[in-house]
Amino acid sequence: MNIASVIVDVPAKQTDKPFDYLIPDKWVGTIVPGMRVIVPFGPRKVQGFVVDLKNSSEFNRLREIQEPMDLIPVLNKELLNLGNWLTENTLSFKISTFQAMLPAAFKAKYDKKVKLAQGRSVEEIPENLRQYFEGNAVIGWDDAVKGGLVPALQKLASDGIVEVLYEVRGRLGKKHLKFVYPLQPAETLRKESAGIPARAVKQRELLDFFIDNPEPVERRKLTSEFGFSSSAVKALLDKELLAEKELEVYRDPYENRHFAKTMPHSLTADQQEAIKPVLASIEEERHEVFLLYGVTGSGKTEIYLQSIQEVINRGKEAIVLVPEIALTPQMVERFKGRFGDLVAVLHSGLSAGEKYDEWRKIQRREVKVAVGARSAIFAPFENLGIMIIDEEHETSYKQEEMPRYHARDVAIERGKKHSCPIILGSATPSLESFARAQKGVYTLLSLPYRMNAQEMPEVEIVDMREEMRSGNRSMFSRKLFEKIEDRIEKKEQIVLLLNKRGHSSFVMCRDCGYVMGCPHCDISLTYHRMNQQMKCHYCGYETHVPLICPECNSEHIRYFGTGTQKVEEELGKLLPHARVVRMDMDTTTRKGSHERLLKEFSEGHADILLGTQMIAKGLDFPNITLVGVLSADTMLHLPDFRSSEKTFQLLTQVSGRAGRHELPGEVVIQTYTPDHYSIELAGTQNYDLFYQREMMARKVHKYPPFYYLALVTVTHEQLMKAISVTEQITSYIKARISADAVVLGPVASPIPRINDRYRYQCLVKYKREPALNETLKMVLDQYQKEEGSSGLQVSVDINPFILM
Repeated sequence: MNIASVIVDVPAKQTDKPFDYLIPDKWVGTIVPGMRVIVPFGPRKVQGFVVDLKNSSEFNRLREIQEPMDLIPVLNKELLNLGNWLTENTLSFKISTFQAMLPAAFKAKYDKKVKLAQGRSVEEIPENLRQYFEGNAVIGWDDAVKGGLVPALQKLASDGIVEVLYEVRGRLGKKHLKFVYPLQPAETLRKESAGIPARAVKQRELLDFFIDNPEPVERRKLTSEFGFSSSAVKALLDKELLAEKELEVYRDPYENRHFAKTMPHSLTADQQEAIKPVLASIEEERHEVFLLYGVTGSGKTEIYLQSIQEVINRGKEAIVLVPEIALTPQMVERFKGRFGDLVAVLHSGLSAGEKYDEWRKIQRREVKVAVGARSAIFAPFENLGIMIIDEEHETSYKQEEMPRYHARDVAIERGKKHSCPIILGSATPSLESFARAQKGVYTLLSLPYRMNAQEMPEVEIVDMREEMRSGNRSMFSRKLFEKIEDRIEKKEQIVLLLNKRGHSSFVMCRDCGYVMGCPHCDISLTYHRMNQQMKCHYCGYETHVPLICPECNSEHIRYFGTGTQKVEEELGKLLPHARVVRMDMDTTTRKGSHERLLKEFSEGHADILLGTQMIAKGLDFPNITLVGVLSADTMLHLPDFRSSEKTFQLLTQVSGRAGRHELPGEVVIQTYTPDHYSIELAGTQNYDLFYQREMMARKVHKYPPFYYLALVTVTHEQLMKAISVTEQITSYIKARISADAVVLGPVASPIPRINDRYRYQCLVKYKREPALNETLKMVLDQYQKEEGSSGLQVSVDINPFILM
């Protein structure tokens, strides 16, 4: 087959289809689907993905593929098919879906080289190619192409003798370290060792070391770990008894960490009951979706670990997704402790190089388990035995830009192909998942009690309006403050959650009510104490804090709201002896800072862990006995039909941090709306009653899980253009779908302007609309032609998580 169908790296409607290219004779049999190639496209050369091979094309004159970019496909057949499925289901471009599946290192400019694979010898290479690999040399890809060596190299790559290095120019190189190895056979070394003068003891010891251990050893380890002197190493290198070469090593983000090996725990009766159907579906190689609904601290992780062990015993692989902010070192420790080097970790805290190396471990079958955030669902395993999504209710599993996929849907689709089970775990499942479990679409597994039969923490709800009335202007209610003092005295630890970031929400004039807003976006500016700046969190606009009101010149212009920095200062004034660790966006942006702060807290160097949502999940410290929620309501008042659900989930999750071990826990929730059912029921941790109440509200207002949603957003610099296009789209959709669907709009978006672009929306609520996807595709196609010329942008989000 000498014709390749290629998806080119030009994300536009007109190019979102395969283009046929002729494969030059020298590449025939070398180029296969899933590889990236360089092809001429118009006047330029672009990267593309080969999706198919064929013998004929309807076009007479085809251009030739310039060159392959891979020796081994980067996307296997299953992932190519998954790309097609994603394109259909998220209405995105094929090229965007393929790129979403690969680590960032593949999306840049490349320098490519071929080298001998680690542990292979030059003798395994055919004689005519050997000269290129002598002395651990590396062949530049351009030289390999010019010399016509690629077909021969490809055979060697598929046998694992050579490998391709992708070095991203200016962004990412392979990591190389100097290794020392014996240059002469052991016999020669023994003779030389005997002849070394008595005063050069270190040289003799070093030679004896290499006689027993002929494998290359990293040079700095010889001196630091094995205690040989660098002068002895140099002397033997000069005598040409030892030699030095650079070898590639994986960047291991955890190389300085030792993970203590852990053994499986014996399961409680509840856990055994829950894991039984999972093990049965692994054994029968049957696809089934399980919803593991277990209260916080009920031992869900142990079920994950033992299910994965079963899968590994059968020679298969596992993917575990955890929310980005819960990808704490603790979570990594649990998996590394149990499965050691069989685990690859993929998350945004790693550098591009570390991510690329972890991905390659998966592609080379060196690991069996991938633990990561959302995009780890695309790990290139070929023999999956289980996929687990922990905290499945988390909104971060939905990607907000093209392709707008939800990791849960991708997992289920991959599970069907691999005939393997999926576990969705949560103490507060999303309403959609729980409703599916109730209907029998998913299988419900319950863990109603905590491990070690610990009581759930006692929760008190404090009405802050009462506190205000009785003259307490502090951000801490009297009850919470007393309990904080009590815990510090007892040397126990406290978690304080503030339900948002920033120092203080906004600046308002107390005389005329003026609120300082962003001139480019219709949203108030946020006050940042650190640098005394007002910032827009949408477009990045910054300005200084006003001293007088720009509207009425009053001096009574003040900050409103509370931020983590302000709470930290207040704690410093009220409890100067308390040691506080603050975790928010500002303190965790540096690499490794997340881990450092948690370590400080876990080792008892701090009494109070203060933070935003990122501290609500996944933490398990034995000494936490008090959790305080300073502002339970901030999410309740967002224009989002899920706001009650998100509030309930967050409060339940953070309450679950208290009293997980021997010491009993207490929770204090401060709120201005104590009678709202999501806060009341989070207080009693009553998910079932919350589910019933919330489902009634959703049914009345026609929201998920009773209806699906599709959100169309139109943005333009001119208000009238945005409105008129949204009107046209709305009437076009109404004409094409049934009367059962509800089409709302056009309306201004909850944030009507961002970065000087006006935003209008239309929301479709529907149950079964076979024509809807086609209709929305037509809308996108129609307006994409205008995008370049008039600056119009139209986006469609199927089942959106953010309606703003």
